[in-house]
Amino acid sequence: MSESDKPTEAQEILEESQKIRTDEDENAKKTRDVIFVGIKPIMTYVTATLTQLSTQPVVTIKARGQRITQAVDVSQMIVKRMNTVGYYIKDVRIASDSLQSQDGKTRNVSTIEIDVSKE
Repeated sequence: MSESDKPTEAQEILEESQKIRTDEDENAKKTRDVIFVGIKPIMTYVTATLTQLSTQPVVTIKARGQRITQAVDVSQMIVKRMNTVGYYIKDVRIASDSLQSQDGKTRNVSTIEIDVSKE
């Protein structure tokens, strides 16, 4: 596979988000894509979100733990720097998940979901 045939990081994120749909979204008439924020550079998630917003009415940016700050940064880059396009934060949901750590203890991890939409 040559370098030009390899998918970019943004394309990989888009493919992941298209594979993952919640039952709630499948039951609803409108489709909402989810971008999971991880260890890649912030601009990768901004690009992936903007690509999804060009075809979808609402895109959800999800993160947990220490990555919550990056998810907020992604949403703010889209809303503040793309203000002429008319993107806005539609909804923000925060929660906590219980996860089993490697040492066997149960730990609570904070999560955030930020819905970005077009006006």
